[in-house]
Amino acid sequence: MTPDDITAAYEALQAEIARLGLVRPGSLVRRFMPCGRKGCACLADPPSLHGPYYQWTHKIRGKTVTKRLSKAQAQRCQEWIHNHRQLKKLVRRMEALSLRATDREMREISES
Repeated sequence: MTPDDITAAYEALQAEIARLGLVRPGSLVRRFMPCGRKGCACLADPPSLHGPYYQWTHKIRGKTVTKRLSKAQAQRCQEWIHNHRQLKKLVRRMEALSLRATDREMREISES
């Protein structure tokens, strides 16, 4: 890859990042749970669990934070989580291109 190719690919990745929109790290789960009340269908065999309940989970300063979400919130959150994963993927590609470019520049400096 020529330096111009690397620069063009890097700029294309920057443009993709600019189009991403909001990002949110973490994961989203859809859960069905029993309530534990005597006589409730959730304790039958087979159980008829309550839900769905949506939860977003993320580690903040080493502690796991979980928030319960409505269905509408979960749908939006899923989009932001997807954007966050895309952002991480794009940044890894930018890092790889940067390594190639900086390795080349380091070689040029050592040869001077």
